[in-house]
Amino acid sequence: MIAKIVKIALFALLFFLSAGISAYMALTYIIKSGDTVIVPDLTGKDLVYSLEILTDLGLNTKVSGSEYNEIIPKNHIIFQDPEPGSEIKKDRDVRIAISKGPQTIVMPNLEGLSIQQARIIAEENGLCQGKISVAYSKTFIKDMVMAQAPLPGKIVTRETCMDLLLSNGIQPVLYMMPDLTGTTLDETIRVLESLNLTLGDIQSTFDISKPKNQIVSQNPLPGYQVVENSIVNLVMNREPGSKSHNLINETGGVHLFQFKLEIGLMRKHIQIDVNCFGVTVDLFDQYAKPGEEIWALIPRNLDATLFLYQDNELIKTEVFDTW
Repeated sequence: MIAKIVKIALFALLFFLSAGISAYMALTYIIKSGDTVIVPDLTGKDLVYSLEILTDLGLNTKVSGSEYNEIIPKNHIIFQDPEPGSEIKKDRDVRIAISKGPQTIVMPNLEGLSIQQARIIAEENGLCQGKISVAYSKTFIKDMVMAQAPLPGKIVTRETCMDLLLSNGIQPVLYMMPDLTGTTLDETIRVLESLNLTLGDIQSTFDISKPKNQIVSQNPLPGYQVVENSIVNLVMNREPGSKSHNLINETGGVHLFQFKLEIGLMRKHIQIDVNCFGVTVDLFDQYAKPGEEIWALIPRNLDATLFLYQDNELIKTEVFDTW
């Protein structure tokens, strides 16, 4: 009887022990399966797509490097660790290597592009910038690529340096600087405008042995080569206080310049330019009616030269100085 009871108790103990082990294993599997994921196959996939997939699975992405690959395109995955199909816990790292594309490329055609566009394309293709030369051109605008080496279509390796020939624009016209000494300011301005030269600084000096109100010095000097838009500085022989001007506010104030158009039928295009500190600025530029009076205010404490144009023709110059 006792043996029978012991046998029943032993069977009961084994049953409960087996049930407990089975329950523990089942619970462990359920918990474990909730914390693990299957690593997807990322090889050949786009980098952005791969990052999104790994993030959705709760995995961390670690980039282990990049290398050239003749088959897998640039910015696609060429290697991963763990391998596809591996079972790992969430929040673990997945290491990937990224393709830099083929080692060799077809040299792009940069002719006709701006230097900024050429640099962007070069960077996208892993090319470096070599020598840059410039030359005048009637066909290509300034800073446009006229020629390149290596030539377009040639097979080159990445990190090849490319040499570029850029346009410097149309070659400016060369002039022999004329001798302006001994001419009046009006005559000088007409000469400069005919040669497309830019008026710079106008200074005054007084030498009793030289004619008044004429140019006595210039820079560049006569005979020098100059190009269009070169700046020409002048020195004019003027007697201090040789011309009085209407003043507004005698203690400091301004000079008042007045000009009245002749009576007629047609409106005139009037332009008043003022040269001061070597810079010429527009003070007045519009059409005026016959008989209309135009006023211009010039600061008294500045050396300035005023130029009056009527229908694009210089008709009057006037010097205002602090002498």
